[in-house]
Amino acid sequence: MRTILITGAGNGIGRAIAMHFHGLDWRVIGLDRDAEALAELRDALPRETALFLTADVGREGAVAGAFERVEDWLDGDPLDCVVNNSGIADPYAGPLEKLALKDWQAWVDASLTATFLVTRSALPLLRRAQTASIVNMSSTRAVMSEPDTFAYAAAKGGLDALTHSLAVSLGPKIRVNAIRPGWIETGPWQKTGQRSNPDHRAKDRDQHPAGRIGRPEDIAQAVAYLHEAGFVTGQHLNIDGGMTVKMIYEH
Repeated sequence: MRTILITGAGNGIGRAIAMHFHGLDWRVIGLDRDAEALAELRDALPRETALFLTADVGREGAVAGAFERVEDWLDGDPLDCVVNNSGIADPYAGPLEKLALKDWQAWVDASLTATFLVTRSALPLLRRAQTASIVNMSSTRAVMSEPDTFAYAAAKGGLDALTHSLAVSLGPKIRVNAIRPGWIETGPWQKTGQRSNPDHRAKDRDQHPAGRIGRPEDIAQAVAYLHEAGFVTGQHLNIDGGMTVKMIYEH
């Protein structure tokens, strides 16, 4: 049985990835700061095939402590896939002149620093596998922006660069790719107290060349593809319904 580790596993895209891979008969390890969300997942999945740990993966000590638990739980078995999915979901920082350094650092730590820390700790476990992969959760905002999203865009742009650098450094044993989600509706995949089913406007759906807004299941399927795609590494896969290739002018 193969094993996947997912950060930011409690809600949204991370939760969907955890459930998708459990359905594929993988063992699932989930890390998240949200203890309540992890408790829901823990109740939904068998204890012998799932491990959920509360940890702030943007902090070195928390990551080290979590991986001690992971090492014990694996008991010598390999880690086959790591999905670095943690991050602050809200990209809007407000005007640049009002952006505090601590808030900038929070965006960067939650996504970029966390990916460095988790990947570094996971390497010995990944190297036990015959072949292993890492999937980093970037964003289409790494290559296109709305106003006042500086910190989020910078963190995701850094994650894109880290992805191709890791691919060159860790291959061929470990392949590393990134997914750039576009508009993904995560409401149905939140913990119970925050779950929602938004009724999007027709124009919100129709502006996508694919004709709809994305779902977390779309991202989970892309992770599964990238893990199995043995000749794909160092790539950045846009999962955005075609929005990044759509030329938009106001007439």
